[in-house]
Amino acid sequence: MKSRLDLAVSRGCDGVEPDNVDGYTNKPGFPLTSATQLDYNRFLATEARNRGLAVALKNTVDLLSQLEPYFDFAVNEQCNEYSECGGYSVFTSKGKPVFNAEYASKWKTDVTARASLCTANRAANIRTLVLPLALDGSFRYSCD
Repeated sequence: MKSRLDLAVSRGCDGVEPDNVDGYTNKPGFPLTSATQLDYNRFLATEARNRGLAVALKNTVDLLSQLEPYFDFAVNEQCNEYSECGGYSVFTSKGKPVFNAEYASKWKTDVTARASLCTANRAANIRTLVLPLALDGSFRYSCD
């Protein structure tokens, strides 16, 4: 991972967003606890920052409050669909941005539902895009 972070620096990146940093919630095939995940995520954030990179926390909703001090911003997928957006107040209350993507087709087709989604996310200071799950560019709605 250090080599990958070094590569990001050499390519002129300003920040990184390590993905799949919630492996303990899956079945990885070996014992992985939330404590081990916390240690690994803190390691990633520290190493990124040591290289002058901003670092995002992706999903990992159960560990938001423990990891917020180590991360500069957060990225989530479908926090509205899974009723997880409230946890991100640990970031937004400290002025740290939260970026969210929603894929549910109801927000594409139901203008009223999308307006409600956007109103709630603006109030929570969560930057939200509604996108196709295939990410094929067929539509894009921004709540901003």
